Amino acid sequence: MASTPEMPDAMQSLLQAARSAGDGLPPVERWHPEYCGEMDMVIKRDGSWWHEGKRITRQPLTRLFSTILRKDDDGVHYLVTPVEKIAIKVEVAPFVAVRVDATGEGKAQSLIFTTNFDDLAEAGPDHPINVRIDPVTGEPTPLVRIRGGLDALMTRPVFYELAELAVEHEGVTGVWSGGAFFALEEAHARD
Repeated sequence: MASTPEMPDAMQSLLQAARSAGDGLPPVERWHPEYCGEMDMVIKRDGSWWHEGKRITRQPLTRLFSTILRKDDDGVHYLVTPVEKIAIKVEVAPFVAVRVDATGEGKAQSLIFTTNFDDLAEAGPDHPINVRIDPVTGEPTPLVRIRGGLDALMTRPVFYELAELAVEHEGVTGVWSGGAFFALEEAHARD
């Protein structure tokens, strides 16, 4: 595929790696290429992807890029191929949790989250729910781990659904899923 003004060489390389995975997710956690620098790509709070100041409007393209995304221990998000590792900016989280389905009750409850890319994750020890409270505005930022170090920001309706499922456990308001209890408030917000 030839490079175009919309798709510089780095983008072409990333696309090729993502496409090679077929229907499954590529094993980005096993790839350890050299760091190649930063790309002017941003995933905004609303889940939209932007490249060089322009929104990427093709959903299949952003879905493809989402399959080669990872967050390393340094806290940086990277698009990764077997031969390249390119840093990108993520405002809050790379995914958006657009749906939650609850089954069961109490400690036996399961919460299954669906993202804007149709990823599914059952909240539990491997997929924790974390709610951060903005110290200035008091607004919650509710997140759920989707895969690896990648989180999804819950939409307001999804967070409201969790609030409706909330129970008290040892003086804390939260939800059960996958045998684990997750607070829907930060510890300092309760003090």
